Order: sequence, then structure tokens, then C-alpha cells
Amino acid sequence: MSTNGNKKIELPVSIVVRDLAQKIEKSPIDLIKKLMTNGVMATINQSVDFDTAAIVVAEYGFEATPEVVEEIKTETGEVPLWRRMIAGEDSSQLKLRPPVVTILGHVDHGKTSLLDAIRQTDVASGEAGGITQHIGAYQVEKKGRPITFLDTPGHAAFTQMRARGAQGADIVVLVVAADDGVMPQTREAIAHAKAARVPIMVALNKIDKANANPDRVKQQLAEQELVPDDWGGNTMVIPVSAKQKQGIDDLLEGILLVADNTEIKANPNGKVIGTVIEAEVDKTKGVIATLLIQNGTLEMGDVVVAGIAHGKLRALSDYKGKPVKKAGPSTPVSVMGLSDVPSAGDLFEVVDSDKEARVIVAERVEAAKAQAQSKKKVSLEDLFANVQAGEAKELNLIVKADVQGSLDPVISELNKLGEGEIGIKVIYAETGNIGENDVMLASSSKAIMIGFNVQAEVSARRLADKEGVDIRLYEIIYRMTEDIEKALKGMLEPEVKEKVIGRAQVLQVFTASKFGRVAGCRVTDGELRRNAKVKLYRGTDLVYEGDMGSLRHEKDDVKEVKQGYECGVGFKGFSDIQSGDQLICYVLEKS
Repeated sequence: MSTNGNKKIELPVSIVVRDLAQKIEKSPIDLIKKLMTNGVMATINQSVDFDTAAIVVAEYGFEATPEVVEEIKTETGEVPLWRRMIAGEDSSQLKLRPPVVTILGHVDHGKTSLLDAIRQTDVASGEAGGITQHIGAYQVEKKGRPITFLDTPGHAAFTQMRARGAQGADIVVLVVAADDGVMPQTREAIAHAKAARVPIMVALNKIDKANANPDRVKQQLAEQELVPDDWGGNTMVIPVSAKQKQGIDDLLEGILLVADNTEIKANPNGKVIGTVIEAEVDKTKGVIATLLIQNGTLEMGDVVVAGIAHGKLRALSDYKGKPVKKAGPSTPVSVMGLSDVPSAGDLFEVVDSDKEARVIVAERVEAAKAQAQSKKKVSLEDLFANVQAGEAKELNLIVKADVQGSLDPVISELNKLGEGEIGIKVIYAETGNIGENDVMLASSSKAIMIGFNVQAEVSARRLADKEGVDIRLYEIIYRMTEDIEKALKGMLEPEVKEKVIGRAQVLQVFTASKFGRVAGCRVTDGELRRNAKVKLYRGTDLVYEGDMGSLRHEKDDVKEVKQGYECGVGFKGFSDIQSGDQLICYVLEKS
């Protein structure tokens, strides 16, 4: 027990692990280990909520009480990240700051052209294929009030930033083409914006086209729970034409209205914190990073820590490349002086000295190693335990199915299961195989991936392992509902999963007296093992699944054959092998 007894301590609704350690005068590493024993995986620069912090500090002999701060919540009831970041500031010092806006939407619906029209510069025509090549930040003025735009190349970067604990944008503008409507990528962008819990407004682009159908698009938006304001909903839908530069003023005024309603604030004289938007190494200038200040005022000469990079800033310039000496909240600046390249989405802060910065970076490196060694999946098996501990009140799901006819009944069944004590929230549902974007959304939303009659791409599986995302594949609806129902009741047994250990291609087929027809293969990835299971594919069709009958290299029976080598594979009770078949070797593991 701590010698502090029952000393009272005030904590905000959310607090960064490092700040919490400072408050109770404990080592951040020790605190991270204590969090892990309570089932919470957090790095030194990630935030934990009040309930989690209260449980942990109680183990050190502190009694936590909520810090009284004015809260403005989103429609979902959650306090926005930017507000949690300034929770410790003196409320009398808070002032309105410019809104930070990001633009999302389907490819070719005019995201870059709209930004081009807004800032009156020719960006789109100079880019290969009209696709945004980098993440930048720009400011424009409307009625004497600045608005900051993040020029992201889509929702993938937006989500990667969120997965790293950042939320650069205060408002999302969803671009939808009036002649094309809501497309799969539009629905995906909506899911990412909703998961980020930021206000969404819609720019209905290409209204000048002859085949534009605004009412049809509004109906599609309403189906995605974005009911237009002129239909009695809360979503502002503004007709624009980026090409004809129509409706741009209305869009900017709409952004200011949403910002006024949200009351986006910061303390210009408070703790300097913000988000890394982009970073790169210039051959002549060294590391150049674009930083978005979200609280405080950044000045030349400040010592900054961003992720595991640090340094004394020796130059600041605004989005036009003009040198500046300082920058306040919501201002994007390009800086020089960092020791390393931080990642997009890293949170940055100003510290008192280079010595302190080095200590913080060393602690973060150690914390990252500790977290990597004990990374824990958000899995169905853990759900009930988290609910019992008060850490989870609903199960977040992302659902992918082969066709729309399968997707609708799957979602219907899942919604029925969510009517009990624990809610079920389907964050995103779409047809098609599970890809990397789906996994990134699941990671940043702490969701579980459900696949129905689909496969997970190899790259998506690798990313899921890295990010700790649980992927569940089903072919029968009742098995899916049975698993989730058991998880909700705390009865689910550990899942037996297939772990692919190797792949091979059949080069030719020959006959062996003992095993009949044998596949002459070359191992293209991983290894083949004699005691493992195999699947044989002909194109996309599965023609055999079962045990490996034999494995030979040249004339010898072997236990395994590595990538790059050739071997002979026999199958038990199966001889319909053809040249060109693909072989997958796997083992069964409990998870």
C-alpha cells in the first residue's frame, strides 16, 4: 500500500498516462505495468478515461474525484478528443479557436477540386491522376475568421491518425457527387467519420451537371443516418460545384455555423500540444514536420517531443512558406529541428528542456517495447470480462459479406442480439473481402471484424496480427449469432483458428507407387510441414482440404521444406491434382 493513505486527487474525464504518473509522482513505466495488470494497454502518450485512472490510482492509495470542467459533448454523448486534451486548462482562459476541417469522400467525387476552389490555387491539375499526393494543411478566411483545412488523401490516413490517438479534425466535410450518389467508399468514409465522433456536414458536389439528382442523394444520406437539415435532420447538406465555384461561400459559412454550435476552444497561453500532420527528411534541411497546434502557442526555440522524436525548433513557417516566430491554436506550421521523423498522428508537446525531452523519449521507447511484448487483442473472449469490470458497455462490430442479400439479414440478426444489457454497434457494413482499411478502422475503433462468406486478404491478416484485431469468418448465420451470444453471456470458449504457415505452387504432377499421384511443388512463402493441414485451390475453387499424406525433398522423407525449395506432396485419399494448383499449408491454434 502507498504511504499517501487516502489522499484525494482531482482527475479530468481523460488524462495522458505520462501526466497521470506525474500527478501521483510515480514512474510512467510502473504505471503502464499497473494498467496492463488491469487489462488496459496504453502507451505513455495515450489517454485513459477517468474510471480507469481512478481504479489505478486507488492501488497507490489515492481517491480520485472528477475535475469540474464545462463539457460540450457530441451527439453521440462522447466528449471530443480536443476537449479532453484541454480538460486541465483554466476554463476562464479558454478562447474560441478556428475550426479544423478535413474533407472525405469517394474517389473522383471532387475532394481535391473542392479544396482547390476553396483556396483558389491550382492543385488538382498538377497531381498525377487527380489523386492527392501528400498530407498538407491550409488556412482560408471567411468573414475575417480563419478556417484550417487538412488536405488528407482519404479516410485511410484519417483513420491511421486516430489509431495513433490523434484527432486532427474538428469537422468532417463529406463530398458526395450529385450525379453519382452514395458509393461504397462514401459509406466507408461515413463510418470513419462517425467512429471519430466529429460533426459531419455534406458538400453536394457537381450540382451543375445535367444528370444531377440531389433528392436521390439526400435519400441515400438519410439511409446512412445523415438526415439533411431541410428534411428535419441534423446534417447540413450544401449544394456546391467545385468546377463552377458555386456554393463555396455557403459551405464556408456552414462550417462556421457548425463550429459556433460546437464551441471549439483552446487556451493560447496554456500547455502547448497538438498533432503531427506529416513529416519527411529533406536532403538539405533535415527533418521537416507539419504540426497542427491544438492548444497553447508554439514559438521558435521551443523544445518539442513528438512520438519518439524530439528537438529544439530552429525554424517555423506557415502554410504559404512564410517564416513566422510563433503560431497559436488551429494553426498549421512547418518546423525544422526534430532529431527524427515522427509519424503522422503522433501527438506533440512542448517541454522545458532538451534533457526532459530525452527522458520522455527514452520512457516512450521502453513503454512501446513493453506494449509490443504484451499486445492484447480486443476479442470476443475478453468482452464479458471487460463488461464485468465496467470497461465495456457495447460491442463494436465491422461486418463484411459477400453480397447485399447476405449483409442485410446478418445485420438484422446482430441488432436483435444487441437489445440486451450489452449493446451491439455495427460501425461499418459493406460487401467484399476484408481489406487493410477495414482492419485499420477496427483497430482505431476497438471493434471486432465479422466476415460472412468472404475471405480476409493476406495483407489484412498481417495487419490484424500487428494491430491486435480479432477477425471472425463465418459461412452460417446461426454460428455467428451463437458465438456472439455466448460472448455476451461470458460463455465463449477460445476460438480455434487457422494459422497459415506456408504456400506452394504445383509445378507438375507425377505418380509414386506408394501414394499414387503426387504434386511436385515449389514453396513460394513460409514453409510446408508434414504434420500440418493443407488446402488445395484450383483458381478460387477449393478442391481438397485435409491432412498432408507425405512430404519429400528429392528422395528423402522430410519434416519441413522452406521457401524457395522444391518438394513432392502427397494427399491422403486424393489424387485429382493439376499443374498450376495452389497449396496452402496451415496449423490450428487456439486464441
